[in-house]
Amino acid sequence: MTKEKKKILQAIPFMLPSFIGMIIFSFLPIIMATALSMTDWSGLEKFTIHTIPDHFVGFQNYIQLLTREEFWSTLLHVLYYIVLYIPLGFLLSMVIALVLNTEKRFTGVMRVLFYIPVLTSWVAASLIWKWVLSSQYGVINSVIGVFGMKGPDWLTNKYWAMPGIVLASVWKDMGYYGLYIFGGLRGIDPTYYEAAKVDGAGKMWTLFSVTMPLLSPTLFYCLIMSLINAFQLFPQVQIMTEGGPNGATQVMVERIYTYAFSYFKMGYAAAYSWLLFVIILLLTLIQLKLQKVWVHYES
Repeated sequence: MTKEKKKILQAIPFMLPSFIGMIIFSFLPIIMATALSMTDWSGLEKFTIHTIPDHFVGFQNYIQLLTREEFWSTLLHVLYYIVLYIPLGFLLSMVIALVLNTEKRFTGVMRVLFYIPVLTSWVAASLIWKWVLSSQYGVINSVIGVFGMKGPDWLTNKYWAMPGIVLASVWKDMGYYGLYIFGGLRGIDPTYYEAAKVDGAGKMWTLFSVTMPLLSPTLFYCLIMSLINAFQLFPQVQIMTEGGPNGATQVMVERIYTYAFSYFKMGYAAAYSWLLFVIILLLTLIQLKLQKVWVHYES
Protein backbone atom coordinates (compact mmCIF):
# COMPACT_ATOMS: atom_id res chain seq x y z
CA MET A 1 0.00 0.00 0.00
CA THR A 2 1.36 3.42 -0.99
CA LYS A 3 1.78 6.24 1.50
CA GLU A 4 -0.95 8.30 -0.21
CA LYS A 5 -3.54 5.51 0.08
CA LYS A 6 -2.51 4.92 3.68
CA LYS A 7 -3.04 8.62 4.48
CA ILE A 8 -6.46 8.53 2.83
CA LEU A 9 -7.49 5.49 4.91
CA GLN A 10 -6.27 7.21 8.06
CA ALA A 11 -8.29 10.34 7.22
CA ILE A 12 -11.59 8.49 6.51
CA PRO A 13 -12.63 8.09 10.20
CA PHE A 14 -12.17 11.85 10.73
CA MET A 15 -14.10 12.75 7.56
CA LEU A 16 -16.90 10.24 8.10
CA PRO A 17 -19.04 12.45 10.43
CA SER A 18 -19.02 15.25 7.85
CA PHE A 19 -19.95 12.84 5.04
CA ILE A 20 -22.81 11.40 7.11
CA GLY A 21 -24.05 14.93 7.80
CA MET A 22 -23.92 15.82 4.10
CA ILE A 23 -25.85 12.68 3.17
CA ILE A 24 -28.56 13.22 5.80
CA PHE A 25 -28.95 16.99 5.53
CA SER A 26 -28.03 17.65 1.87
CA PHE A 27 -28.18 14.67 -0.49
CA LEU A 28 -31.30 12.98 0.93
CA PRO A 29 -33.35 16.23 0.97
CA ILE A 30 -32.33 16.88 -2.66
CA ILE A 31 -33.47 13.40 -3.68
CA MET A 32 -36.73 13.73 -1.72
CA ALA A 33 -37.41 17.19 -3.18
CA THR A 34 -36.92 15.80 -6.69
CA ALA A 35 -39.36 12.96 -6.01
CA LEU A 36 -41.78 15.35 -4.29
CA SER A 37 -41.82 17.72 -7.27
CA MET A 38 -43.37 14.96 -9.37
CA THR A 39 -46.29 14.37 -7.01
CA ASP A 40 -49.45 16.15 -5.92
CA TRP A 41 -48.74 15.54 -2.22
CA SER A 42 -50.45 18.09 0.01
CA GLY A 43 -48.20 17.81 3.06
CA LEU A 44 -51.11 16.87 5.30
CA GLU A 45 -50.79 13.11 4.87
CA LYS A 46 -48.04 10.56 5.32
CA PHE A 47 -45.42 10.60 2.57
CA THR A 48 -43.14 7.62 2.10
CA ILE A 49 -41.50 5.81 -0.79
CA HIS A 50 -44.51 3.46 -0.88
CA THR A 51 -47.03 6.31 -1.21
CA ILE A 52 -45.22 8.06 -4.09
CA PRO A 53 -47.05 6.05 -6.82
CA ASP A 54 -50.42 7.17 -5.39
CA HIS A 55 -49.49 10.82 -5.83
CA PHE A 56 -47.23 10.60 -8.88
CA VAL A 57 -48.08 13.14 -11.62
CA GLY A 58 -44.81 13.16 -13.58
CA PHE A 59 -43.84 16.53 -15.02
CA GLN A 60 -47.34 17.97 -14.69
CA ASN A 61 -46.29 20.43 -11.96
CA TYR A 62 -43.47 21.78 -14.13
CA ILE A 63 -45.71 22.08 -17.19
CA GLN A 64 -48.40 23.84 -15.17
CA LEU A 65 -45.85 26.24 -13.71
CA LEU A 66 -44.26 27.18 -17.02
CA THR A 67 -47.61 27.67 -18.76
CA ARG A 68 -49.08 29.92 -16.06
CA GLU A 69 -48.70 33.69 -16.25
CA GLU A 70 -48.04 33.87 -12.52
CA PHE A 71 -44.61 32.23 -12.78
CA TRP A 72 -43.41 34.68 -15.42
CA SER A 73 -44.83 37.69 -13.57
CA THR A 74 -43.01 36.69 -10.36
CA LEU A 75 -39.82 36.23 -12.39
CA LEU A 76 -40.27 39.75 -13.80
CA HIS A 77 -40.78 41.08 -10.27
CA VAL A 78 -37.48 39.53 -9.20
CA LEU A 79 -35.70 40.97 -12.25
CA TYR A 80 -37.21 44.40 -11.51
CA TYR A 81 -35.91 44.10 -7.94
CA ILE A 82 -32.43 43.16 -9.26
CA VAL A 83 -32.34 46.15 -11.64
CA LEU A 84 -33.02 48.51 -8.73
CA TYR A 85 -31.16 46.66 -5.96
CA ILE A 86 -27.78 45.77 -7.46
CA PRO A 87 -26.72 49.19 -8.90
CA LEU A 88 -27.88 51.10 -5.81
CA GLY A 89 -26.45 48.50 -3.43
CA PHE A 90 -23.08 48.37 -5.17
CA LEU A 91 -22.82 52.16 -5.37
CA LEU A 92 -23.48 52.63 -1.65
CA SER A 93 -21.29 49.65 -0.71
CA MET A 94 -18.44 51.14 -2.74
CA VAL A 95 -18.89 54.53 -1.07
CA ILE A 96 -18.88 52.88 2.36
CA ALA A 97 -15.75 50.89 1.53
CA LEU A 98 -13.91 53.99 0.28
CA VAL A 99 -14.88 55.90 3.43
CA LEU A 100 -13.83 53.06 5.71
CA ASN A 101 -10.53 52.67 3.87
CA THR A 102 -9.35 56.03 5.16
CA GLU A 103 -7.36 56.42 8.36
CA LYS A 104 -9.31 59.39 9.68
CA ARG A 105 -10.65 59.82 13.20
CA PHE A 106 -13.65 57.67 14.22
CA THR A 107 -13.19 55.37 11.20
CA GLY A 108 -13.17 52.34 13.51
CA VAL A 109 -16.48 53.40 15.05
CA MET A 110 -17.97 53.92 11.58
CA ARG A 111 -16.95 50.40 10.56
CA VAL A 112 -18.99 49.02 13.44
CA LEU A 113 -21.98 51.31 12.78
CA PHE A 114 -22.17 50.42 9.08
CA TYR A 115 -22.16 46.70 9.91
CA ILE A 116 -24.89 46.83 12.58
CA PRO A 117 -27.77 46.47 10.03
CA VAL A 118 -26.19 43.22 8.79
CA LEU A 119 -26.44 41.78 12.30
CA THR A 120 -30.10 42.81 12.63
CA SER A 121 -32.62 40.05 11.93
CA TRP A 122 -34.75 40.51 8.84
CA VAL A 123 -37.91 40.32 10.95
CA ALA A 124 -36.84 43.30 13.06
CA ALA A 125 -35.46 45.20 10.06
CA SER A 126 -38.64 44.65 8.03
CA LEU A 127 -40.86 45.85 10.88
CA ILE A 128 -38.69 48.96 11.26
CA TRP A 129 -38.88 49.71 7.53
CA LYS A 130 -42.61 49.04 7.49
CA TRP A 131 -42.89 51.89 9.98
CA VAL A 132 -40.32 54.10 8.18
CA LEU A 133 -42.20 53.72 4.87
CA SER A 134 -45.67 54.19 6.35
CA SER A 135 -47.69 56.67 4.29
CA GLN A 136 -49.33 58.11 7.44
CA TYR A 137 -46.55 58.42 10.04
CA GLY A 138 -43.41 57.21 8.25
CA VAL A 139 -40.13 59.07 8.65
CA ILE A 140 -39.41 59.30 4.92
CA ASN A 141 -42.78 60.85 4.05
CA SER A 142 -42.43 63.22 7.01
CA VAL A 143 -39.10 64.45 5.63
CA ILE A 144 -40.60 64.81 2.14
CA GLY A 145 -43.49 66.76 3.69
CA VAL A 146 -41.05 69.33 5.10
CA PHE A 147 -40.35 70.38 1.50
CA GLY A 148 -44.07 70.81 0.80
CA MET A 149 -44.48 67.58 -1.14
CA LYS A 150 -46.62 64.53 -0.49
CA GLY A 151 -44.76 61.26 -0.18
CA PRO A 152 -45.96 58.16 -2.03
CA ASP A 153 -47.91 55.30 -0.49
CA TRP A 154 -44.81 53.15 -0.38
CA LEU A 155 -46.20 49.76 0.57
CA THR A 156 -49.80 50.09 -0.63
CA ASN A 157 -49.11 51.39 -4.13
CA LYS A 158 -48.17 48.76 -6.71
CA TYR A 159 -45.65 51.09 -8.35
CA TRP A 160 -43.86 52.05 -5.12
CA ALA A 161 -44.00 48.80 -3.13
CA MET A 162 -40.98 47.16 -4.78
CA PRO A 163 -38.78 50.30 -4.57
CA GLY A 164 -39.68 50.42 -0.86
CA ILE A 165 -38.49 46.83 -0.41
CA VAL A 166 -35.31 47.69 -2.35
CA LEU A 167 -34.56 50.54 0.07
CA ALA A 168 -34.90 48.19 3.04
CA SER A 169 -32.74 45.55 1.35
CA VAL A 170 -29.99 47.99 0.41
CA TRP A 171 -29.91 49.40 3.96
CA LYS A 172 -29.61 45.87 5.35
CA ASP A 173 -26.99 44.55 2.91
CA MET A 174 -24.73 47.47 2.03
CA GLY A 175 -22.60 46.96 5.15
CA TYR A 176 -22.09 43.29 4.24
CA TYR A 177 -20.88 43.96 0.70
CA GLY A 178 -19.11 47.12 1.83
CA LEU A 179 -17.00 45.02 4.20
CA TYR A 180 -15.99 42.67 1.36
CA ILE A 181 -15.10 45.60 -0.89
CA PHE A 182 -13.19 47.19 1.99
CA GLY A 183 -11.20 43.94 2.31
CA GLY A 184 -10.53 44.04 -1.43
CA LEU A 185 -9.26 47.62 -1.18
CA ARG A 186 -6.95 46.61 1.66
CA GLY A 187 -5.52 43.84 -0.49
CA ILE A 188 -4.42 46.16 -3.30
CA ASP A 189 -0.65 46.69 -3.37
CA PRO A 190 0.09 50.40 -2.59
CA THR A 191 2.84 50.42 -5.22
CA TYR A 192 0.15 50.61 -7.93
CA TYR A 193 -1.06 53.91 -6.49
CA GLU A 194 2.51 55.17 -6.14
CA ALA A 195 3.14 54.40 -9.82
CA ALA A 196 -0.10 56.14 -10.84
CA LYS A 197 0.86 59.20 -8.78
CA VAL A 198 4.27 59.33 -10.43
CA ASP A 199 2.54 59.24 -13.83
CA GLY A 200 0.46 62.24 -12.80
CA ALA A 201 -2.86 60.39 -12.57
CA GLY A 202 -5.76 62.16 -10.85
CA LYS A 203 -8.08 60.63 -8.26
CA MET A 204 -10.84 59.70 -10.75
CA TRP A 205 -8.39 58.19 -13.23
CA THR A 206 -6.77 56.20 -10.41
CA LEU A 207 -10.19 54.98 -9.22
CA PHE A 208 -11.36 53.70 -12.60
CA SER A 209 -8.02 52.60 -14.06
CA VAL A 210 -6.29 51.16 -11.00
CA THR A 211 -8.72 50.52 -8.16
CA MET A 212 -11.69 49.13 -10.09
CA PRO A 213 -9.71 46.60 -12.23
CA LEU A 214 -7.79 45.34 -9.19
CA LEU A 215 -11.02 45.21 -7.21
CA SER A 216 -12.91 43.30 -9.93
CA PRO A 217 -12.48 39.81 -8.35
CA THR A 218 -14.10 41.08 -5.15
CA LEU A 219 -16.85 42.82 -7.10
CA PHE A 220 -17.45 39.63 -9.07
CA TYR A 221 -17.93 37.65 -5.85
CA CYS A 222 -20.31 40.30 -4.50
CA LEU A 223 -22.25 40.26 -7.78
CA ILE A 224 -22.71 36.49 -7.67
CA MET A 225 -23.82 36.58 -4.04
CA SER A 226 -26.17 39.52 -4.56
CA LEU A 227 -27.83 37.79 -7.53
CA ILE A 228 -28.37 34.62 -5.51
CA ASN A 229 -29.71 36.62 -2.57
CA ALA A 230 -32.01 38.58 -4.89
CA PHE A 231 -33.63 35.42 -6.21
CA GLN A 232 -34.02 34.21 -2.61
CA LEU A 233 -35.86 37.42 -1.69
CA PHE A 234 -38.49 36.53 0.90
CA PRO A 235 -38.56 37.80 4.54
CA GLN A 236 -38.86 41.51 3.75
CA VAL A 237 -41.60 40.82 1.20
CA GLN A 238 -43.52 38.51 3.53
CA ILE A 239 -43.45 40.96 6.44
CA MET A 240 -43.71 44.31 4.64
CA THR A 241 -46.22 43.56 1.87
CA GLU A 242 -47.15 39.83 1.95
CA GLY A 243 -46.80 39.85 -1.83
CA GLY A 244 -49.13 42.79 -2.34
CA PRO A 245 -50.52 45.15 -3.29
CA ASN A 246 -52.38 43.20 -5.97
CA GLY A 247 -49.45 40.79 -6.34
CA ALA A 248 -46.98 43.56 -7.24
CA THR A 249 -44.30 42.16 -4.92
CA GLN A 250 -44.93 38.47 -5.39
CA VAL A 251 -41.53 36.81 -5.82
CA MET A 252 -40.42 33.24 -6.31
CA VAL A 253 -39.56 32.20 -2.75
CA GLU A 254 -42.73 33.90 -1.47
CA ARG A 255 -44.74 31.83 -3.96
CA ILE A 256 -42.94 28.64 -2.89
CA TYR A 257 -43.78 29.36 0.75
CA THR A 258 -47.39 30.23 -0.05
CA TYR A 259 -48.03 27.12 -2.14
CA ALA A 260 -46.35 24.87 0.43
CA PHE A 261 -47.77 26.20 3.70
CA SER A 262 -50.91 28.15 2.73
CA TYR A 263 -52.31 26.17 -0.23
CA PHE A 264 -50.75 22.85 0.89
CA LYS A 265 -49.39 22.01 -2.55
CA MET A 266 -46.03 20.62 -1.51
CA GLY A 267 -45.34 18.93 -4.84
CA TYR A 268 -46.09 22.13 -6.75
CA ALA A 269 -43.87 24.14 -4.36
CA ALA A 270 -41.03 21.61 -4.78
CA ALA A 271 -41.25 21.97 -8.57
CA TYR A 272 -41.18 25.76 -8.14
CA SER A 273 -38.02 25.48 -6.01
CA TRP A 274 -36.30 23.32 -8.63
CA LEU A 275 -37.04 25.89 -11.34
CA LEU A 276 -35.61 28.55 -9.04
CA PHE A 277 -32.47 26.44 -8.63
CA VAL A 278 -32.11 26.07 -12.41
CA ILE A 279 -32.46 29.84 -12.95
CA ILE A 280 -29.82 30.63 -10.30
CA LEU A 281 -27.49 27.97 -11.72
CA LEU A 282 -27.80 29.32 -15.28
CA LEU A 283 -27.19 32.90 -14.18
CA THR A 284 -24.15 31.84 -12.17
CA LEU A 285 -22.72 29.92 -15.13
CA ILE A 286 -23.29 32.94 -17.39
CA GLN A 287 -21.49 35.16 -14.89
CA LEU A 288 -18.59 32.71 -14.71
CA LYS A 289 -18.26 32.98 -18.49
CA LEU A 290 -18.58 36.77 -18.54
CA GLN A 291 -15.94 37.21 -15.82
CA LYS A 292 -13.26 36.60 -18.45
CA VAL A 293 -14.25 39.93 -20.02
CA TRP A 294 -14.15 42.23 -17.00
CA VAL A 295 -12.54 40.43 -14.04
CA HIS A 296 -8.78 40.90 -13.79
CA TYR A 297 -6.73 38.67 -11.52
CA GLU A 298 -3.23 39.70 -10.54
CA SER A 299 -0.59 37.41 -12.03
